[in-house]
Amino acid sequence: MDKQLWKEQLQQELNDNILQFWIGKTIDSQHGGFVGEIDQQLHVKHDADKGLVLNARILWTFSSAHRMNPSPEYLNMAERAYDYLVNHFLDREYGGLYWMVDYLGCPVQDKKQVYGQAFVIYALAEYFRATGQQKALDLAIEIYHVLEKYSYDPVHKGYIEALSREWTQTGDLSLSDKDLNEKKSMNTHLHVLEAYTNLYRVWKSPELKHSLSELIEVTIDHIIDPKRAHFLLFFDEAWQVKSHHISYGHDIEGSWLLVEAAEVLDHPDLLKRAIQTAVAMAVAVHAEGVDKDGGIWNEADQNGLTDTNKDWWPQAEAMVGFYNAYQMTGDEKFKVAAAHSWEFIQNFIVDRTGGEWYWSVDQSGTPLPHDPKVSAWKCPYHNGRACMEMLERLELH
Repeated sequence: MDKQLWKEQLQQELNDNILQFWIGKTIDSQHGGFVGEIDQQLHVKHDADKGLVLNARILWTFSSAHRMNPSPEYLNMAERAYDYLVNHFLDREYGGLYWMVDYLGCPVQDKKQVYGQAFVIYALAEYFRATGQQKALDLAIEIYHVLEKYSYDPVHKGYIEALSREWTQTGDLSLSDKDLNEKKSMNTHLHVLEAYTNLYRVWKSPELKHSLSELIEVTIDHIIDPKRAHFLLFFDEAWQVKSHHISYGHDIEGSWLLVEAAEVLDHPDLLKRAIQTAVAMAVAVHAEGVDKDGGIWNEADQNGLTDTNKDWWPQAEAMVGFYNAYQMTGDEKFKVAAAHSWEFIQNFIVDRTGGEWYWSVDQSGTPLPHDPKVSAWKCPYHNGRACMEMLERLELH
């Protein structure tokens, strides 16, 4: 694919479709912040609860967009997300942030899900990068310290999935009804890794350097299956494996986030290990997870595919992950796979009528009709970030 054309398409998709959709359709002018849910027919559910992950991802996306291409419109969105998080999600008594508030901004799920705390750190660090707001960096550092105090496992390393509002043990560990209720998961560790990487960009503290180094090692030593080069998904406290499902989207996303972490850390030995691991993961996804139409399937297990739908976010991550593999190896098949991911996104995932991206398409490429456009999980982060990542990568290589 012609590089200049690719860049132009990415820029147009980012600016004119993804970001404009969120600016134009998601602001909650009545109750503050952003609406919690919009269905595929663009009906707003005005009384929908508002998720921590949604609001943190909006903050990250518009901070990053403003950092790359300064705009009052993008800055306004970032400031709105920051203000709402601080005013409605922040637990001023016990620290950290609530998992869910209602449409009025009152807590309805007050547990401390570590995955959600990680996304706030990730977003606050990006907001600081974009604006220089010291209060945002200070809050990110404060949440880091809270996680290290209460969620970090000093015996087996890694992080416990969730704790109560008061940071005590809870029996309710899972992120969603898709998850196993286990003490540790790949997903949470991947996004703590991502958060600590972004925080280390702007706060080069020795303690964070240690945390990030150890997290890279934990990921390689415990979370990735060395034989098959796939993420293992769920574990008990001592890293005993509790699931053998494969998530192709997480594999290809994790491959590039792992390398990014080691690069930001500037640790040559860990970077070498991260690159070797990431290439093996990209090879595995390329061999097993890509359909003939260029899209990647959702999930498999030891016996084969278990979910042949193609959600929006694995396609976004595949484009970045395969291009990252091309940058590391020079192997053209990865560049071609990244281009095919983008073509699949354009052909099947982008909603040319309603705007933004469909949640998922089935094996025939038909959008699934009942999945929302905006929800606690449907955010502008995967697709917005993929466009921004690719614009930067195509500029360099």
